[in-house]
Amino acid sequence: MDNVMRAALQRLGRSRSATRLARRYGLRLGASRFVAGVRLEEALDAVGRLNAAGKAATLDYLGEFAGSEPEADRAAAMCVRILEGIAARGADANLSLKLSSLGLDLDRGRCVARLRGILQEAWRLRSFVRLDMEDSPRCEATIGIYRELRRSCDHVGVAVQAYLYRSMADIRTLAAAGSNVRLVKGAYKEPEEVAFPHKADVDAQFAEMIEHHLAYGRYTAIATHDRAIVERAKAWIAAHGTPRTRFEFQMLYGIGEALQDELVREGYKVRVYVPFGEDWYGYFMRRLAERPANVWFVLRNLRR
Repeated sequence: MDNVMRAALQRLGRSRSATRLARRYGLRLGASRFVAGVRLEEALDAVGRLNAAGKAATLDYLGEFAGSEPEADRAAAMCVRILEGIAARGADANLSLKLSSLGLDLDRGRCVARLRGILQEAWRLRSFVRLDMEDSPRCEATIGIYRELRRSCDHVGVAVQAYLYRSMADIRTLAAAGSNVRLVKGAYKEPEEVAFPHKADVDAQFAEMIEHHLAYGRYTAIATHDRAIVERAKAWIAAHGTPRTRFEFQMLYGIGEALQDELVREGYKVRVYVPFGEDWYGYFMRRLAERPANVWFVLRNLRR
């Protein structure tokens, strides 16, 4: 039943008519649990609250698949605004972005040029930029662009998704190159030709990727709410004497706060992924698809 619900939610997340309806009702649908707001100022306020609770943050301006060059330019300008806002507030935060928002699907060269501009601003402000991973058709391009830019700067990282068959090979290559990697399970609907269909296989590869990257001594962002994965990682870290400066745990805004707080109390670094912006609907639907029980939370909000 959950698989049927997930598939339906993923289809709704790609629906233009559903997106228009969601924008009309705004965050009243219940998305405010997972999205920090529409405006940058709201997101920075959320970061301030997280910092006060001992957590770092990464800000993501929601909006994938730029449909025109001006739209991609606006997304790049917002990334610079985010970096400036973080610096102005002295926040413990960095920037996450998706290359499709910078026009990857329109013109690779212009996309890279926009990213270079963002990285130059991040360098000036002593900040860090993470390239988020998108669906499998964009995986090769994202890793390729990351490796290209990594040759000239070290304040950029990338995300790798454990549910893709190719990801263990990607991690071996990235670890050998000294990369800062965010490891996630993956949240996109993918065909069995490219991704593991069963959770147990995803979990097994995820744990292997974490341990391989840590074993290389590379900075590892372990992004999961799965307590079993967290506990396995903690046990491996303790057994191998891995310094806590070499890794962090990452979780999503509005999810797993109890586990976040527990890890902070234990002295681990915790970073919370804080999304914001008008294009929140697709992100919101992916969160519901990951855990269909959250649909009842939304229905309660609609009744109100």
